[in-house]
Amino acid sequence: MVDVMSAVDRSALMSRIRGKNTAPELRIRKLLWQQGLRYRLHGVRLPGRPDLVFPRWRAAVFVHGCFWHRHTGCPLFRLPKTRTEFWDEKLCLNQQRDSRAVHALVEGGWKVAVAWECAIRSAPEAVGRELAEWIRHGEGSIAIEADGVTCATRALECARP
Repeated sequence: MVDVMSAVDRSALMSRIRGKNTAPELRIRKLLWQQGLRYRLHGVRLPGRPDLVFPRWRAAVFVHGCFWHRHTGCPLFRLPKTRTEFWDEKLCLNQQRDSRAVHALVEGGWKVAVAWECAIRSAPEAVGRELAEWIRHGEGSIAIEADGVTCATRALECARP
């Protein structure tokens, strides 16, 4: 299938996609702030530069977009039909980088949460409550995903990269 946009238009469109301060990230930040949790943004000294860092609890939170981080099984992720090889390689490398960052954080004594865009879209308040509870009292690392109209939490696998 041929792209309906010119290369210049496509480049301009893609350049407007942000890596920081995305709508899902801002939503989570607001919910956690309302619950009295204070955090640091985009931990530059930590592996993977987590979106939110809670030094008091040694907790790091990544807010992952379902497309850019290749959330398998999610309706928000679909491999593009054009330049499939390029996108497949790029998104695989993103997943590998994410895995290395989580592993390095866990090895450094941090607990890590990944909040997926699909869960934040479908049940933002539930994701906020789940994260707040985990930050204050949780053990181990978790991923929060959409589960119909609510969210589901699962243990985050931390395999060696």
